[in-house]
Amino acid sequence: MTNHPIEVITSVERRRRWSREDKERLVAACFEPDAVISEIARAAGIHVSQLFRWRKELCRIEEPRSDTAALVPVIVSEAASTVSPAQPEPPTKFHPRRKRSDVTIELGRGRRVRVDSDIDTEALGRILDCVLGLR
Repeated sequence: MTNHPIEVITSVERRRRWSREDKERLVAACFEPDAVISEIARAAGIHVSQLFRWRKELCRIEEPRSDTAALVPVIVSEAASTVSPAQPEPPTKFHPRRKRSDVTIELGRGRRVRVDSDIDTEALGRILDCVLGLR
């Protein structure tokens, strides 16, 4: 008979609070060579998604926030007004996608050829000649 661990809960279970050091330790274990994240999570008694969330939070590089906007001086000169503004490129023409339509040709004995409806008829003729063994 195999002994299985049993956990006895004696009170109302509340959310566990993990210290930053515990989170960092578990996330660091995920980056070890040959680490299996599901095993790390199971050993800690948490779900794998929790480890991924902690990893995302702890590995995020925060950009420095500036509470004040930086002002840059602007100098307008007469030479700048003589330069013509850049001409915008003409918009590309929008071509709606046409609905694809296939043509299926039953050849018998379970053989069939499926081609697009706008196939070159000469090419289709050559294909059918080869498939039907006329050549």
